[in-house]
Amino acid sequence: MKRTPMELAAVASAAVPGLAPTGVAGTPDDAVDFDSAQLVDASGKQWRVRAPRHVEASMRLETEVQALRAFTPAVKAELPFLIPHLAGSVRQGELSTFVYSHLAGSTASLSALAGGDRAVATEIGRVIAAIHDLPKELVQQADLPSYEADEYRQRKLNELDQAATTGRIPSVLLRRWEHALEDVSLWRFAPTVVHGDLHEDHLLLSGPRVSAVIGWTELCVADPAQDFAWLAAAENTDFVHAVHEAYATARAGAVDPHLPRRAALAAEFALAQWLVRGVTLGDGSMIREAEEMLAALEADVESLEREQHEAAERALRAEEERIEWGDAEGSDEHTASPRPGTEAQHGAAAVGATSSPRWSEDAAASDGDGHADEARGLPASDEDDAEASDGDGDADDHGHDRRRPGPDDGTRPGTGTASGSSLAHARLTAGREGAVGQDDTAPEDSGAGPESPDELETTALPIVSFGR
Repeated sequence: MKRTPMELAAVASAAVPGLAPTGVAGTPDDAVDFDSAQLVDASGKQWRVRAPRHVEASMRLETEVQALRAFTPAVKAELPFLIPHLAGSVRQGELSTFVYSHLAGSTASLSALAGGDRAVATEIGRVIAAIHDLPKELVQQADLPSYEADEYRQRKLNELDQAATTGRIPSVLLRRWEHALEDVSLWRFAPTVVHGDLHEDHLLLSGPRVSAVIGWTELCVADPAQDFAWLAAAENTDFVHAVHEAYATARAGAVDPHLPRRAALAAEFALAQWLVRGVTLGDGSMIREAEEMLAALEADVESLEREQHEAAERALRAEEERIEWGDAEGSDEHTASPRPGTEAQHGAAAVGATSSPRWSEDAAASDGDGHADEARGLPASDEDDAEASDGDGDADDHGHDRRRPGPDDGTRPGTGTASGSSLAHARLTAGREGAVGQDDTAPEDSGAGPESPDELETTALPIVSFGR
């Protein structure tokens, strides 16, 4: 049920005793779920009213109220930002409308944030760290969702299984996501309190400072990478790096090196969840938008996999030539240098000879059919991004024909469309740098060193970025 700003003002008057609006204006919100407006009363005080368009959205607003009430005065005093304060509510049938005291600050687009001062990126990183350092008891005592690492991974796998029968998602993406979710080394993280629906529209800024954080409908204990997914749409990689660096510096504990990779997976998976939601709501425009973004993502992934396969083949040829020269010189260790006078002729081989043996081992693992394994984990550090895949082309290790992942409440891929094989491909290639501003050493309890099979599985594919 859509409501005009004037209708919202009338509802707000019923929700807050004594409120007599003298001015009203519509404000941006998730148009699929909510109608919002900003009010001004006779004293000049400002208010924000938010009304759901359907039952599921009303339940999300009720969850947000439950979450906000969990913030005790002591907890609020420690936060470097403000959170909404509920002023009143009114129920009409199955839908509940809520009125909040106005918070100072304004939103900015992601491109504006990314193109601004580095201080903004640093501030965002610190804000995310402050959220993740909140006590877990805050969420648990409010009876909000709480997941251990493997529970969270299994939940995502279940969503993928549940939605795979719809047949609208490219198989290359389904294999990619499934293998990433089945790579347990990627999911060895310490759960934290997460906002769950963090993006630029939920950050209010006063200058370079984040003055308030809103939109707490998905508060839970889960994967901290969830709050970084929205950054995948940023064109400025330096901005993203700065956010991660500030976050790592501000966190009270160690930051796991796979966080950016899981964030990239969450950003990709959000496109599928957006499509599923469009199907559920019967919204043709949502479906078309999601399918366009998924098609662009598929093209980028396939393009990069071809590059990886070609790089692995070049590395294999270089290694074979290095070994051949070693045999020709009678060396048992296969470490002979090129013969005098052949440096110019075999320059490429000489460069290839400096590569780690892992290159040849990974390339040898390819079955040579020319297809990379689209479904290995998430992206790699520099030394891993040319690893070859097995090229088996299997659609599903469990015998299912997976076509499309399932929804995740509160996930929001944004309002833009994918940039296709141009900008997204450039961002995708830049994303190979992996974790930024963090120590890439695996945690002591990870059980997988940099040369372990788990780590090789995890780092087979780079981060893919796309427009929002």
